[in-house]
Amino acid sequence: MNILTRMQDALRRFKAQIFQALAHPTRIAIIEALRDGELPSSRLMALLKVEQPNLSQHLAVLRAKHIVVNRKVGNQVYYAVRDPVLIDVLDLLRKYFNSHLAETKAMLGEMAPRGRRRP
Repeated sequence: MNILTRMQDALRRFKAQIFQALAHPTRIAIIEALRDGELPSSRLMALLKVEQPNLSQHLAVLRAKHIVVNRKVGNQVYYAVRDPVLIDVLDLLRKYFNSHLAETKAMLGEMAPRGRRRP
């Protein structure tokens, strides 16, 4: 196996690990909540309406994959997205979702009986 193939394989594994870390709606919600900057864990708990142990487990996964970073101030821990490019990735996925939703809506509109079609 040449070096280019090994690098491509390593990159694919890296991508898979990131997507695996984001493969839970709560973890995606955490990243989206951190869109505009760091937040204390107490604020994340309130925003996401999750219990502290549940939030801690999800944050541990995101920290382990270096998706979020944290800093401690007194007894409060603040979290932030390590690289804001990840927000761009999630925004692109939202666009991808919306385009597929529009296609599905159009297809369903074509399948509706003539009397029930909307213009």
